[in-house]
Formats: sequence, C-alpha cells, structure tokens
Amino acid sequence: MQIVPNSAPALLGESIAGLVEADGTASASWPIALAYPATPLRDLADAVHALCALHGMAPSIIDQATTAPGASGAIREWLTTAALAFDAERTFLATLTAAVGPLPSTPGQAQSEAAIVSQRHALTMLAESNRVGCAIGATASFLLEWTSIRRVLVIAGERVGVFPERSPLPGDRQTITMLNDLGGGSATRRAVTFGAQQLLAQHRGLWQLLDARASARRGN
Repeated sequence: MQIVPNSAPALLGESIAGLVEADGTASASWPIALAYPATPLRDLADAVHALCALHGMAPSIIDQATTAPGASGAIREWLTTAALAFDAERTFLATLTAAVGPLPSTPGQAQSEAAIVSQRHALTMLAESNRVGCAIGATASFLLEWTSIRRVLVIAGERVGVFPERSPLPGDRQTITMLNDLGGGSATRRAVTFGAQQLLAQHRGLWQLLDARASARRGN
C-alpha cells in the first residue's frame, strides 16, 4: 500500500508560534546571557531602558493594530482587550526603568538611540499596514514574544526589588487560537507570516545592539 504523505499546511497559530520559538527572543543569545546570575546590573538596565524606548510609549503596537485591515469583529475585540491589558505591562516597564537607574554610559550612544527610533518606526509601519493580516501577525508575534521578554524584565526587577503582578496579557495558547480562528485565504496567511517575521527581525536587531553595547562597555 502506498502511503501518501500529509502535505496539509500547519495551522496558522502553530506556524507563527514555531517562528517565534525559532527566531525570537527565547533563542537569542543575549537574553540568555542576561539570565545568568553574574550578569552586571548595568547590562540588565541597558536592556530595560531599550525595551522601554521601543515598547513603553503609547500607543502600543497592539493599540495600533486594532484599526488595521482585517481587525474586525471578534478579532478587533480581542486586540482591544489585549491592548488594555498591555497598559499594565507598560506601567510595570516604566516603574522598572526608573528603578534600575540611569542608562549606562556606552560608546556610540547617539547611534544606538537612532537605531531604536528606527525600530520603533518599523513597528509602527507594521501595525498600521494596509496589507490585510500584516498587523495581526506582528501583534500576535509580539504577544508571544512578550513571554520571553518579560522573563528578562522579571530578572532585572528581582535585582532591584521590583516585583510585577502576574501578566494580564492573553496566554500563548489564547494567541495561537486567535490566529487559528482568523480565517482568510493564502494571501492573509502570507501577510500574517510577513508581519510576524518582520517583528521578530526588529527584536533580533535589538538584542544584537544590546550585546554590542555591552561589549563596547567592556572595551572589547
């Protein structure tokens, strides 16, 4: 008997979750290094300041995505709820940024600031994209990414005595289910995937920048 392989594509939610696992913060080398107990506080502080600059301002990428094409009905309601929940996370991020102290002195500060401004602009472009599904893909991958990003923030918080409440954001499984229920054809699926890939690329760039900044502070 000839066995015909199952060529059906993976569900969209599982596909995006796989991208985040493979190419996101959880697999990046610098966040892993920041989790070591001997990591200098200045390196954690640098990460906190950068994350606040990228994601701590209003409106968040989730807020922006609520009015994007494809975000209607139940999806828009889901995104609106997630955006309100992220307000609490943004408050935690602001509190933590103040607690870790000033941004550590680092060579090339102006270039670093310009890079983060550019990343923020790129995220805004994704969240406000007219391509149906792009903003939803970027937002969903951001929510899945935040699970790993938050671990870095919690580690920094423990070092300075700032302990967050449990995250009010949708859990990973809820986000994956939302994507699975999104509907739309292959064009929407490609747009969602593109949005996710571009969001992950911005985060990879951020961690690489922070790694380079730490090396510059060490004089390497």
